[in-house]
Amino acid sequence: MKQKTGILLINLGTPDSPSVGDVRTYLREFLMDPYVIDIPLWKRFLLVNFIIAPFRAPKSAKLYKEIWTKDGSPLLIHTRNLATRLEETLGESHQVKWAMRYQHPGIGETITQWKELHDLSELVVIPLYPQPASSSTTSTIELVRRIFKKYSLKIPVRIVDKFYDHPSYLDAVAASASGISFAEYDHILFSFHGVPERHILKDDHSGVCRINDSCCGQISEKNEKCYRAACFHTAREVAKRLRIPDNGFTVCFQSRLGSDPWVQPYTDKVIEEMGRKGNKKLLVFSPAFVADCLETIYEIGVEYQELFQQFGGEKVTLVPGLNDRPEWVQTVAELALQSEQQPA
Repeated sequence: MKQKTGILLINLGTPDSPSVGDVRTYLREFLMDPYVIDIPLWKRFLLVNFIIAPFRAPKSAKLYKEIWTKDGSPLLIHTRNLATRLEETLGESHQVKWAMRYQHPGIGETITQWKELHDLSELVVIPLYPQPASSSTTSTIELVRRIFKKYSLKIPVRIVDKFYDHPSYLDAVAASASGISFAEYDHILFSFHGVPERHILKDDHSGVCRINDSCCGQISEKNEKCYRAACFHTAREVAKRLRIPDNGFTVCFQSRLGSDPWVQPYTDKVIEEMGRKGNKKLLVFSPAFVADCLETIYEIGVEYQELFQQFGGEKVTLVPGLNDRPEWVQTVAELALQSEQQPA
């Protein structure tokens, strides 16, 4: 019998339920990651366990209840559906599993329950973060490596560490706006998840990073792993595919936490400015989130809608996430089938 290729899809994570206790557990695991909050362990422990988690969990739990479905967390459902569609697309020669970086099913949990794992010809690991960042991509890859070392995995392993420049991914993001008339909107936003500026600088090994639009204006060998530059590249390429002029869209960053400077411009500030200038309708893409989740469904769809109205706007429309769209399933299939190997 011919050996199968295994594929492991990894998304960021979600609470097990919208209860305060489960949300607190999720926040503690997520925020205790040194790649997420990169301060000394004792400071991080005190900050997360005695300040952030106790006060943020009740508020976040209320928001999760707003988006929770009868089948559970939207992010979990979309990730599970993607894995199912991918296995159907690739056929019997592949076996697809999925896991979460934080909470369940965890990466270690999925690996230990994968009975056929050691009989696979190869394992392809795909963290579902298009634009590479230390707080998502690097954190996930490092955990994968530790787990594989722990269980002495002997089969060849390939890790897809980015795909923001993959043509099929860009085509899929563009296709997610099919049927939308751009003429109905005053402006278009590409809102990506924010990261602290210090993460960008820490990840820069070229010495040229300036965290400005000039530095991030084009991709080169020096900045191809820069999160901000990758986000701008994604937006430019999707806009090009949709024939959106350069002055017709703005790249911005949402979901910042704390008082330290994060990459700018901030989405909420851009939306305020758009309202003040008299714009009435905004269309928002969220290309960093391949599955709709709290940050897209509620932060963009509800909070930014309310914010825009406060400053004179009328409607913020969210372009649906890739979720398990056929174009996205095909993209992930292409990523899985790439022949170049990158050992874990």
